[in-house]
Amino acid sequence: MTDKPLALVTGGAHRVGKAFALHLAKMGYSIALHYRGSVTDAEKTTKEIRAMGVECMPIRADLTAIERVDFLFALVDEFQADLKVVVNSASVMPAGDIRDLELHNWDAALNLNMRAPFLIAQYAVRRMKAGGTIINISDIGAQKAWSRFPSYTVSKAGLDSLTKVLARALAPDIRVNAIAPGLVLPSDIVTPEKWNSLIEKLPIKRPAALEELTLTLEFLIKNEYITGQTIVVDGGYSLV
Repeated sequence: MTDKPLALVTGGAHRVGKAFALHLAKMGYSIALHYRGSVTDAEKTTKEIRAMGVECMPIRADLTAIERVDFLFALVDEFQADLKVVVNSASVMPAGDIRDLELHNWDAALNLNMRAPFLIAQYAVRRMKAGGTIINISDIGAQKAWSRFPSYTVSKAGLDSLTKVLARALAPDIRVNAIAPGLVLPSDIVTPEKWNSLIEKLPIKRPAALEELTLTLEFLIKNEYITGQTIVVDGGYSLV
């Protein structure tokens, strides 16, 4: 049991999700840290949060399976704390050609990137009797129509729409917004040469710092007059 408000971060073991979890811990939230396969990263992030004197429970779950979402929230309930913030950061980004895209590619992206946030919102609402906020992590790709990542792009566009639907349905007690980052951290799906080329095209000429995303998260939590919005943090990527 904790006397601090509780935040649930999905995909919180590493990369951007980890940055959100650490920032929420600094803001005074206990952390329910969801992860799926990144066991070592989850253990490391949990240690970092606990070293701050903040309670943190790592929870392993496949969010594409409803019984595992149920399991996730059964453990969230063990905190016996008010769930005030949910950050839906877990995501998958499969590549493919729309002309011969296999169904498992399509389902993998939509089930984790859009269906899971929908399910998590349903479970979270039942635990936010005194109000709260849900923040979905979208992507500027939702507006860019990336042909190399069709299922991912569609899933993030759907997440933006889901954000609006949830915001209208759950108001006034629960606010729902989204953050759409642009280029943040390199990954193995883009070559270093391609990454550098993309950065050079940006009006700001650099990737986003993690702090620039976490401060956006904090802004959306603290500003109680914003709901149903997708805040783009892309260094001008949407302009090119």
